[in-house]
Amino acid sequence: MKIILFANTDWYLYNFRLALAQALKKQGHEVLLVSPSGEYGLKLQEMGFRWLPFAFSRRGLNPVSEVITLLRLEHLYRREKPDLVHHFTIKCVLYGSFAARRVGVPRVVNSITGLGYVFISQSVKARLIRWLVSRWYRMALRGTDVIFQNPEDKQLFLSYRFTDEQHSYLIPGSGVDIKRFFPCEETTGMPVVILPARLLWDKGVGEFVEAARILRAEGIRARFALVGKIDGDNPAAIPINQLTAWQKEEVVEWWGWQEDIAAVYAQAHIVCLPSYREGMPRVLAEAGASGRPVVATDVPGCRMVVKDGINGLLVKPRDARALADALKRLILDPSLRSMMGKCGREIAIRDFSIERVVSDTIKIYQQQ
Repeated sequence: MKIILFANTDWYLYNFRLALAQALKKQGHEVLLVSPSGEYGLKLQEMGFRWLPFAFSRRGLNPVSEVITLLRLEHLYRREKPDLVHHFTIKCVLYGSFAARRVGVPRVVNSITGLGYVFISQSVKARLIRWLVSRWYRMALRGTDVIFQNPEDKQLFLSYRFTDEQHSYLIPGSGVDIKRFFPCEETTGMPVVILPARLLWDKGVGEFVEAARILRAEGIRARFALVGKIDGDNPAAIPINQLTAWQKEEVVEWWGWQEDIAAVYAQAHIVCLPSYREGMPRVLAEAGASGRPVVATDVPGCRMVVKDGINGLLVKPRDARALADALKRLILDPSLRSMMGKCGREIAIRDFSIERVVSDTIKIYQQQ
């Protein structure tokens, strides 16, 4: 088969779907990777993949430019003649499904990797876009196979009649390389708490900073670090001047984007993700595979990975006080961290290995 994997960044393809692309290529399929251009496109080519840059605006709402984008995508699909296309992230799912249907692509698979700003935010702008996107979803997903990362997202789409049970599947995330992420002894010195994610308000960054303030005021000695980059294309992005102000206040550190995230987990004592909603947060599964306890919010996605009191602690979303209390409990109890870290490793191996995720995805491709 000729298979196209289409995502909104080359970074996403490289970091989340590389193992899938490699497995497909090993099986003898022709794989074409498509995304806007960036530094990872060249890396994909150097690894022997055919990658095509496809420019589009993640935030674009101009009707004329969006229609042009759709027509360009139709042209690409018509020229490449794929047997199957797999779309990741909202805009790729919507536009890719319309384009594939118009040119007669035999199989279309869509991954709902999270609901994103449109469904999470309660702003007037988000609600207006949600109304429009909901109607697009209902039309775009018709006749396609849809992969969800958590049962709540699947049930939401079924309740909205975006898809049906027959064409819906549940695969927990993009998988974790349990050989790359492995347990190691904690570093000595002051405990380090990290929040590894895109720097968005929706990831609970504000609550993380406030929790750090609370604990510092209580005399709890620990370092708090944000690990990730600013996503300027997302309306929920945290401004650079806010990050600078937090660093000057010395309440949190900002480590920026880290290529070797496994080394970051090795430096950390606790991994935190107080997100408002997730698809299936791979950072939590990676943390577990690395033998680190996690603190996350009791929301869809996070609670699929975190078993409260076993491999981490779940807290109420948007509650800095509850977050601070959970972090404090782990900061002050090394034995609890060790126990939860061991359980996290077992859960990662059992439920989130990359081999299992890739195998389950390819099984969907092979269905008639």
